[in-house]
Amino acid sequence: MAKKSFQGDAGPSQRQLRVGEVIRRALSEVLMRGDLHDPDLNRMSITVGEVRTSPDLRIATAYVLPLGGKGKEDVLKLLSNNTYELRRIIGKKLGLKHTPELRFQLDRTYDQMDETRRLLDDERVRRDVGAPDGDEG
Repeated sequence: MAKKSFQGDAGPSQRQLRVGEVIRRALSEVLMRGDLHDPDLNRMSITVGEVRTSPDLRIATAYVLPLGGKGKEDVLKLLSNNTYELRRIIGKKLGLKHTPELRFQLDRTYDQMDETRRLLDDERVRRDVGAPDGDEG
């Protein structure tokens, strides 16, 4: 049996998915409870939609969005300023041998859903999708 490569279209391993989900839950809990020393960050409600880890589990990228979508850039800045404290807290919570380096990006999933919805509501698309059954060749 050939060993699966992490290059190309292989996708994340079960281990990557599992560790990413554990980190996502821990990060969500820390942000929700306000366990940080930064009062500005503790005042914000932040959704952690997904955490993706690198194949070697050394880097974890968290996709975040402030509640209501306002202050996106502020959230990224505040999270980046508190990366080391977040990493330390998550490392303690999870008991991982090596806690991954945390990186933060905006979660664009909701923007993509809105764009898809807008495209599907377009009259031309609805006309093409809703063609009567008798018109098919």
